[in-house]
Amino acid sequence: MSKELCPEVVVLSGGQERIINMLHMLCELEHSIAPVLQQPDGDCSKDSLNWHARLEMTQNSYRAKEPILALRRALLSLTKREDYSEEMGECWLQSAQVARKAGHHQTAYNALLNAGKSKLSELYVERAKWLWSKGEAHQGLIVLQKGVELCFPGNQVPSDAKSKIIHGEALLLVGRFMEETANFESNAVMKKYKDVTNCLPEWENGHFYLAKYYDKLMPTVTENKMEKQGELIRYIVTHFGRSLRFGNQFIYQSMPRMLSLWLDLGAKAYECEKVGRHDRAQMKADLAKINKVITEHTQLLAPYQFLTAFSQLISRICHSHSEVFVVLMAIIAKVFVAYPQQAMWMMTAVSKSSYPMRMNRCKEILSNAIHMKPALGKFIEDATRLTDKLLELCNKSVDGNTSTLSMGIHFKSLKKLVEEQTFSEILIPLQSVMIPTLPSVPGTHSNHDPFPGGWAYIAGFGDTIEILASLQKPKKITLKGSDGKSYIMMCKPKDDLRKDCRLMEFNSLINKCLRKDAESRRRELHIRTYAVIPLNEECGIIEWVNNTAGLRNILIKLYKEKGIHMPGKELRQCMIPKTAPLQEKLKVFKETLLPRHPPIFHEWFLRTFPDPTSWYNSRSAYSRSTAVMSMVGYILGLGDRHGENILFDSLTGECVHVDFNCLFNKGESFDFPEIVPFRLTQNMVSGMGPMGIEGLFRRACEVIMRLMRDQREPLMSVLKTFLHDPLVEWSKPVKGNSKAQVNETGEIVNEKAKTHVLDIDQRLQGVIKNRNRVKGLPLSIEGHVHHLIQDATDENLLCQMYLGWAPYM
Repeated sequence: MSKELCPEVVVLSGGQERIINMLHMLCELEHSIAPVLQQPDGDCSKDSLNWHARLEMTQNSYRAKEPILALRRALLSLTKREDYSEEMGECWLQSAQVARKAGHHQTAYNALLNAGKSKLSELYVERAKWLWSKGEAHQGLIVLQKGVELCFPGNQVPSDAKSKIIHGEALLLVGRFMEETANFESNAVMKKYKDVTNCLPEWENGHFYLAKYYDKLMPTVTENKMEKQGELIRYIVTHFGRSLRFGNQFIYQSMPRMLSLWLDLGAKAYECEKVGRHDRAQMKADLAKINKVITEHTQLLAPYQFLTAFSQLISRICHSHSEVFVVLMAIIAKVFVAYPQQAMWMMTAVSKSSYPMRMNRCKEILSNAIHMKPALGKFIEDATRLTDKLLELCNKSVDGNTSTLSMGIHFKSLKKLVEEQTFSEILIPLQSVMIPTLPSVPGTHSNHDPFPGGWAYIAGFGDTIEILASLQKPKKITLKGSDGKSYIMMCKPKDDLRKDCRLMEFNSLINKCLRKDAESRRRELHIRTYAVIPLNEECGIIEWVNNTAGLRNILIKLYKEKGIHMPGKELRQCMIPKTAPLQEKLKVFKETLLPRHPPIFHEWFLRTFPDPTSWYNSRSAYSRSTAVMSMVGYILGLGDRHGENILFDSLTGECVHVDFNCLFNKGESFDFPEIVPFRLTQNMVSGMGPMGIEGLFRRACEVIMRLMRDQREPLMSVLKTFLHDPLVEWSKPVKGNSKAQVNETGEIVNEKAKTHVLDIDQRLQGVIKNRNRVKGLPLSIEGHVHHLIQDATDENLLCQMYLGWAPYM
């Protein structure tokens, strides 16, 4: 069964994890054995330590938890207390659970047999889950239903809290099994989910699965039954909101979906009103009820919960329905008042929009926030002045020969602005303080701080501005922080960074999944993210990734040292027309280009990491980080992975990808279509050492692919909002016709998005497409990874790639 996206967990390296576990066990041993040593008939007490809470805090993996549980069983067997059997049973059940989650079915079965002696009522729940994980779903359902009848005859709701929770969990599981085996009609499944919310009205899981099931049923409630659909949406929105009120376990699924349903219905209601449809009065009444529900949620949910979907909220501020906008404005203003530092940076691009309506709506929201908290007036004014000056800096034209500018000479007013005595504290927008962290325990936690740790505010600027060599002439600036440190940012003109910005949010979400999963955490899999702040539709600032070098620069330097560098003039002679036969392209590729570019990337690791341990660690980090970005990039259709968009960290060996503008398979429509799924050229393979793509790389690819498939639903729910986001441009409008294609609000009714959503969803299910035609049946995880690696390294495909992409390197 699919796992869900969850709040944060603390990340430790493998060695630290082991040491902390041993200390954890030593502490429990000390506390438990002391009374036994003092009195032979003493009490081996677990209460003084709260075993349950301690186990919750350990890393969620079999290797971490099983030794602790084994020790506890040994300690319990030293004394035969009254509740010995129950406690021993609980320990065995916990072992069965961690073994099942790790895929150790036989170990889990042995633990279940041992737990069976204790006659615990939660035993049948774990047994059913074990059968389910083995693929015996129907058998699991039978066990579960028998267990419920045995422990709660006549389906009576138990009185004590613990039994109530077990009963609720069992009912929820019955509902999920009934839904996923699809052997029951929808009313029976719905009734089961409703029973859960009646049994445990303050349990987030019950409300979430009920809302999710209603959402699943929605397509069956057709367009011509609008009165039914309105009711259904109200029900879904109500229960998603209630789920969020009692915890954040499903926030990345329920929050974006809840907001989408509400905002989309509002847009539909406006259209009905405009064209005078017969059911417009019904829709208006439905929308009024849903607006009321969302207003209630706005009051009851904490601002940090809405902050997780802040990009989605601000992308819809041009909403056509005035009543919907009033509620939307209240939500955004509430978040802004709670987290002005983060929200201001996220709203900058909208406040400087070229569409008047978008800009005016943003002003309205900001004045609403000032009305709620007058002290924000000065902060907003200063932040706006700062943005104006940063835009000036971005757009300052530079002639070809200039390599540096001076802040004190060329941008005197910007320097003066931040040095003013009364200038507000404005946060330096680093990734670490822009992405909210969530509480790890159930509940709303209205006082939770989503940005723990120290913040650095802008205290000044370094004088030297470096002009970078690329086409748009981006500028590298240094910000002095209030913490005494310096932070480097890149000001990028003539580039719409809104897509990059949203993709960074998506990557942060993938990182949360990777931290939660035991297999990926053990391999320390993650994506390197950095802050991307769009300042308007064509400029922005990007957090500088220190200590990195581009693949192309690394390789050219090595080739030049060996005297085998191939200059551009010579390379251009190898350029073959797109229409030339494959054999001709292959001949030039294999006989001219490859011999002149032997694989030498492994030498960079030997030089940069001279001692054996750091060399081995850096190469492992490289292989794994390349695997993660290869798979995530493939799923998102990320292209344009030439040698300047792939960087390497000279301190860790990690692979860092930049420039995410070419998304959703846009590369397939280039003059020279991109036909490989990701960059895995001979040098990329050479860096992985003698095993090449086998071992570390392939295994990491399989782990990340499995994880993304497990998390398909939550990831798709986030991607759908991202794809329908009017802030993310799709195809550049025809010159001279820009206002006709995109209306005056900047809202885009985007038909392409539906195709992209479907493509991504199919890729997550293992469907292989070639030129938009499906090839065969969906592949297994291993088969899918194998197919992609073969395509990425296939010389028949590489020789057809654009020469500037350097497929020979």
